[in-house]
Amino acid sequence: MRLPLENATFLNMFCFRTSCLRYPLVLGVSLVIFLQGCMEQPSVATGHSWPIYHGDNAASHSSPLSEINRTNVQDLRLVWSFRAGDHSSSTTIQCNPIVVDDRMYLVSPGLKAVALNAVTGEELWRFNPFEEDAQGGNSRGLTYYAGEQDQRIFYAAGTYLYALDANSGEVIAGFGQSGRVDLRQGLTAGAQGMTVNATTPGIIFENLLILGSRVGEGPSAAAPGYIRAYNTATGNIAWTFKTIPDQGEPGSDTWSAETRSQMGGANSWGGFSLDEDRGMVFCGTGSASYDHWGGNRIGTNLFANCVLALDARTGERKWHYQVVHHDIWDYDVPCQPNLVQIERRGRRIDAVAQATKMGHLFVLDRETGKPLHPVAEVRVPQSKIPGEQSWPTQPFPIVGLRYAQQSFEQEDITNISAEANSFVKDLTSEFIFGDIFLPPSETPTMTIPQFNGGTDWGGAAYDSSSRSIIVNCSNEAEWISMERAQIDDRISHFDLGEKIFRSTCQSCHSQKEGGGAAPSFAAMREASLAATDAEFYSTVRSGKGLMPGFIHFTDQELQAMYAYVSESGKGNYFNRGELEMSYAEQVPWIATGHNELKDDRGFPANKPPWGTLTSINLDEAKINWQVPLGTYPALEREGHPPTGTFNMGGPVVTAGGLVFIAATMDERIRAFDKDTGEKLWEHQLDAGGYSTPSTYAVDGKQYLIIGAGGGGKPGTKSGQAYQCFALP
Repeated sequence: MRLPLENATFLNMFCFRTSCLRYPLVLGVSLVIFLQGCMEQPSVATGHSWPIYHGDNAASHSSPLSEINRTNVQDLRLVWSFRAGDHSSSTTIQCNPIVVDDRMYLVSPGLKAVALNAVTGEELWRFNPFEEDAQGGNSRGLTYYAGEQDQRIFYAAGTYLYALDANSGEVIAGFGQSGRVDLRQGLTAGAQGMTVNATTPGIIFENLLILGSRVGEGPSAAAPGYIRAYNTATGNIAWTFKTIPDQGEPGSDTWSAETRSQMGGANSWGGFSLDEDRGMVFCGTGSASYDHWGGNRIGTNLFANCVLALDARTGERKWHYQVVHHDIWDYDVPCQPNLVQIERRGRRIDAVAQATKMGHLFVLDRETGKPLHPVAEVRVPQSKIPGEQSWPTQPFPIVGLRYAQQSFEQEDITNISAEANSFVKDLTSEFIFGDIFLPPSETPTMTIPQFNGGTDWGGAAYDSSSRSIIVNCSNEAEWISMERAQIDDRISHFDLGEKIFRSTCQSCHSQKEGGGAAPSFAAMREASLAATDAEFYSTVRSGKGLMPGFIHFTDQELQAMYAYVSESGKGNYFNRGELEMSYAEQVPWIATGHNELKDDRGFPANKPPWGTLTSINLDEAKINWQVPLGTYPALEREGHPPTGTFNMGGPVVTAGGLVFIAATMDERIRAFDKDTGEKLWEHQLDAGGYSTPSTYAVDGKQYLIIGAGGGGKPGTKSGQAYQCFALP
């Protein structure tokens, strides 16, 4: 007989009272057998680490720990907070801390690597890769490697990959050049001056660190998103997989032959999962650059927007499965594939489950990449932008594997109030409404799921006991429109700067206060006024914090950008003949940005739920349950039920029957029953928890840690804390 571990307290009490007080002789052997059954179900291990990004090589986001469970999670308390001390108004925390034995490794808001005592939160060491102290950016974590001679921490900051001694935090001089490798090395010659970094940690296979990259996505030139494997001892590149294939290689015929070598993007920026026994590594790839016009890359564009399976030793492609053809929506595959199993006719099949920005879950055979549930190529509307040749169909999984809102029609306009409904109807009276995959147009066009998803980099959790995927999702609509990139014969510095800003910067630097991933436009304007034009040019070209560098901006473009941001130059003009432009020749059409769509009070324009948490049965390809994730406190005070919010960060599932997730704009972390979706616990964090929690045990005690860094794309206040919880 076996009872759930969460009943262990009751079980111990029952066994003690029964054997010692009431029936010492009658139970006899039966009690011994009963106790043996109890002991076979382990309690919390003496130690159980979280040594890999998102828990393990399978990217399961799961833990066998169950000291914290359904019966006691309401008693969970904050036991310590680590305050990094290097945040600013534009920083965030996206890091999923790793824990090895009793030591925790994390990244601060200012992109410093830090080691803590995992029990007390005491800082053990800190590594600063920058000459200046105040920095920022995105880092989702680090990679731990135990070699024969030492233990190493690998992490990326700026354009470099660093190797640190895990015990001291000192750089390992024999790795690369003085402990670091330039991530631009090994790419095309033109990529050497471009933005290349790595926001998500790599994964270890034998003596290789397999790593993806973040590259440019705008209308200016971008580096290719090659996947590289680095020797863990030397930093030398052991193999490279070209996500944009060379002439004659498989997939090269899916690009325009004359421009393929100039293309960038198609990068794996969401992380990797690994099947060690098979020697296979899995990842998703992003869209090709430029994100929203592909007239210079006619075709399906392999291996962009794919789930990829590679030989982990050689980088050879085993299989691919493309989830978006010829992407013009920025629908990257944003996160690691989960390595899962499904059961069919009594047989277990090893599989890969890939969550996406579209809110589509693809379940693929791990050996072959073939779909294990039906996927249909469905006809979608075609682009009317001159020169664009959008793909006539897109792959749609079976209905039970679609977990995000898939269309936005007039009847889907918000019903949060009559005033909100009327406001949005007036605002969108000339907009194009319709289903997912509406192509960008000169007329403002709805995009749902929006450009950040659906699901973003936080990914999904896999509950092996029920063979279910648990995934969070945003359901907010945005809009997009396209405009000609060509410049008039005479154009003011200010007007040219506005054109460049809207096409390149607005997706992060929102025109609305608090609405973007970086400082709002107003904050950016204030900062530019405090800087000289030379300082402004240097920052834009080199990048800073969250912002990549735009090295290909010409001097005239920088002048125009400064004029627009500082509200000057309206009377100064460029003549078209004297302009040198970094993008207009290759990309004749540019997007006006990823534009928010809100009601009169700043709430999303479509009906709630605006964010959800969903459990999906993989065997049957159906939704077990779906609940709103998050709430707006102002609406909560007015008596509205939870509406859900835009969310960033992923879930964790445990053997205690719980799903832990923060991610929401109300800045709370919650626990849900993994079988029903019932909310069992919540806690107000210092700032938004836009990261994935980790859970671990030291000396028999289970802990839960979350980075509460705020900021980022949700645009709430920035924070600096890692907050750790345990039972009293």
